[in-house]
Amino acid sequence: MPLVLDNSVALAWCFEAERTDALTALLHRVTATGAMAPSFWPLEAANGLIIAVRRGRISHDNRRELTSFLRQLPIQLDDETPGRAWTGATQLAVLHDLTIYDATYLELAIRRGLPLATLDRDLRRAGEMVGLELLGQ
Repeated sequence: MPLVLDNSVALAWCFEAERTDALTALLHRVTATGAMAPSFWPLEAANGLIIAVRRGRISHDNRRELTSFLRQLPIQLDDETPGRAWTGATQLAVLHDLTIYDATYLELAIRRGLPLATLDRDLRRAGEMVGLELLGQ
C-alpha cells in the first residue's frame, strides 16, 4: 500500500546522521510500493537540499546526487493539491495549528485514506488526532 510522504522523511534519507533503521525500512517500502505527496513536494525537497548546502551540511556535488536520488523515487504528485489549499487544507491548518504546507500532507492522507510518513512533531500530533496511521519513527 502506498503512503503519503512528507519532506521531513525524504530529507532524513539524505543525511546519514538522521537515518534510522525504521527510516531505512520505510525507504524500502516506498521503493517497493510507491508514495504520494502534494504537488509542491519537489519544490520543498529541493529547497531543503539548497538550505543544507548553505548551512555547510553538504556540497553542491552532493546536492546534485541527492536531487537525483529523490527524483528517482516512485512518488506520485497529487494534482488536486492547489485546489484543496483554499478549503480542506486551510481548515485543517486552522484546526490543528499547522502550516498550510503541513496541513496539505494531512489533507492528502485523510482524503486518500493512506498512512502518513512524517517526522514533524506537530503534523504527527494532528495525524494522531484524526486517527491516521503514522510512519517514520
